[in-house]
Amino acid sequence: GAGTGAAAAFRTDGVVCLRGALSDATMALALAAWQWSMANPGPGAAKLPSKGSGTFYQDLANPASFAAYDALLREPVIGAIPAALWGKPDVWYMYEQIFQKSGGVTRRTPWHQDTPYLPVRGDDLAVMWISFDAVSAEQSLEFVRGSHRGTLYNGSTFDPNDDTAPIYKGDVLPRLPDIEAQRANWPIVSWATQPGDVIVFHPGVLHGGAATDTSTQRRTLSLRFFGADAVVAKRPGADIEVKHERAVTNVHPLTRMRAQGDGTPFRDPSFPKIHPTPAAAS
Repeated sequence: GAGTGAAAAFRTDGVVCLRGALSDATMALALAAWQWSMANPGPGAAKLPSKGSGTFYQDLANPASFAAYDALLREPVIGAIPAALWGKPDVWYMYEQIFQKSGGVTRRTPWHQDTPYLPVRGDDLAVMWISFDAVSAEQSLEFVRGSHRGTLYNGSTFDPNDDTAPIYKGDVLPRLPDIEAQRANWPIVSWATQPGDVIVFHPGVLHGGAATDTSTQRRTLSLRFFGADAVVAKRPGADIEVKHERAVTNVHPLTRMRAQGDGTPFRDPSFPKIHPTPAAAS
């Protein structure tokens, strides 16, 4: 689990690696959830553009996924980890994201923060990165330590020709620096991981993923959580997105949050509260 040392590191660095945090039984439930997502693409499913021969597939925030992920989210350890890292009891589940890099050479995942894409801000935010394959340090996710406390940059469009190409027009947010070109100037950390290890990071931390080569497949499940201090963050261009998504009947609660005013408490009854465990709370 996550002790006080991990909680202090999470606050300062914005990222921790918890060795052997998930049992085989919990990993089996995580893999079942990942497989459900692979078999049931949601509206966000996409192959990310790549210059290589391989495929980098992702899906996220599928409104139909809550029931499929319920058994995994009921595992006490899943809610206990963010609660311990934040030092606060209340944990709600926000959404899932799955990745599969396979079939050849895939590009690096460009350096970016998750927060510019999300209508949320706060200290009590966490992303749990769970890989089902052993990952070497060279091919693992990399992080710029402490960057969740620094500048909020524009998002990356994941343009294969320019990692820093911004998602939002104009100078509403500063453009991402070319971290890859100046790696020595940034406090970059990464870990080799085995199945059962979990990397937990604040979505405001700058992070990027190493490329994969032909011998590798990387299957990853990412779970996102928020706590008591999370509030709505109005992002540039969010209104257009909401108008488009409002026509869809089965809407993810994340979409409803985009329509709320800046600073509104980040709450929606469809986000399940997973810690303290609902059974204990009743």
